[in-house]
Amino acid sequence: MNKSSDTTANSVYRKVTRRLIPFLILCYFFAYLDRVNVGFAKLHMQDALNFSDTVYGLGAGIFFIGYFIFELPSNLLMQRFGPRFWIARIMATWAVLSAGMMFVTTPTQFYVVRFLLGVAEAGFFPGIVFYLTLWFPSWRSARTLGLFILVTPLSTIIGSPLSGFILKMFEEVGSLHNWQWLFLVEAIPSFVLAFVVLRYLDNDVKSAHWLSDGEKRLILNDLAKDAENRERVNHGRVDKSLKAVFSNGYVWLLALIFFSFNIGYYGINFWLPSIIKSSGISDDLNIGLLAAVPYIFGAAFMIWNSRHSDLKQERRWHIAIPAIIGCVGLALSAWCSGSTFWMMAWICVAMSGTLALIPTYISLPGAMLSGTAAAAGIALVNSVGNLAGFFGPTVLGWLKDATGSTDAGLYILAGFLLLCAPLILALPARLANPKQEIPQEALSEQPNSVSNIYR
Repeated sequence: MNKSSDTTANSVYRKVTRRLIPFLILCYFFAYLDRVNVGFAKLHMQDALNFSDTVYGLGAGIFFIGYFIFELPSNLLMQRFGPRFWIARIMATWAVLSAGMMFVTTPTQFYVVRFLLGVAEAGFFPGIVFYLTLWFPSWRSARTLGLFILVTPLSTIIGSPLSGFILKMFEEVGSLHNWQWLFLVEAIPSFVLAFVVLRYLDNDVKSAHWLSDGEKRLILNDLAKDAENRERVNHGRVDKSLKAVFSNGYVWLLALIFFSFNIGYYGINFWLPSIIKSSGISDDLNIGLLAAVPYIFGAAFMIWNSRHSDLKQERRWHIAIPAIIGCVGLALSAWCSGSTFWMMAWICVAMSGTLALIPTYISLPGAMLSGTAAAAGIALVNSVGNLAGFFGPTVLGWLKDATGSTDAGLYILAGFLLLCAPLILALPARLANPKQEIPQEALSEQPNSVSNIYR
């Protein structure tokens, strides 16, 4: 690939990035907000409904049981009905159910609505990951996914103060409690965006009217080369069938890694507002502002790590080292729980590590598999991994009721983060790393970094 053609390719992928990534970020921002606002609602909902910490932890986590059961079927149905329709369907359904949380009055209702919310949202994240594999070859994937997954910390950076503001401003407004307003107000944008998706997104490169024929050929040629490289690395045996996914030991290894990671991540994610409140901060808006700080550090490290992973064309150590950093930060945050400043400082370290490994890790299933297997493999890894979203918050809630503190739970979560490191290093480098040597000029000028998107 010469420098002239490389410049042309970078220009085309910048165009695709500008078209897709900001809009997908907007969609996932509200999806993630609807998923985790229960952490802020807990500050008032728990007392109003007389829920114990165990009830809250189980309700927060049971979302992921529904998510686990329906994620793989959802991703396969997306292939059948097309990404545009299926993403819109998911968004409309979860918006209605998220708003329905305002009517919950008993633990059973809490469990049922949270479970159904998981069913509704199942397939959205892995569906978007698979959707991006239809537009970007594997050697551009980590930074592309890094931009999209930037919405994870962004949702908290913006959503935490927003949730705190809504709780503060809607106290004693009308006949609803402030936590009921929180669920209603934050669900409306998702419902509106579902209809925008139907008009804005294209199913694939071929149907993109905003690309010229030459630009389409360039992308399709890159995707074809990517598939050929997978064939070569796997000696002509690329997993394309659904059956191959379930018999692939490395897919299950990836699922175990994601499970281990998510136990740590979701445990702290759902409980962070309560941990901050227990340290002596009582104002809802201040809690929201403080909860956003660790995600600012995490977002910065995420961008750097995913970019560096593509520059070095290496994946395993760019996952293992952040996992170790996340473990150390989480353990020390529990050790320093008596000090709000030092606890928050170490949570910032923990979030920097845990968030940094996500985009690099998420690029692996799509790089190892093709066709139906790619859609199914991404969904399988994500669904099994997200079962940890049930265990993390539930265990932390149970231990808090049992011990009166979250410290013991945080040590356990840190141990699961540490487990990610040896597990990812068990994956052969030939499978983990991108399948094609790309010129350094191409990598340094890839459009998938924040500074280059709008160049």
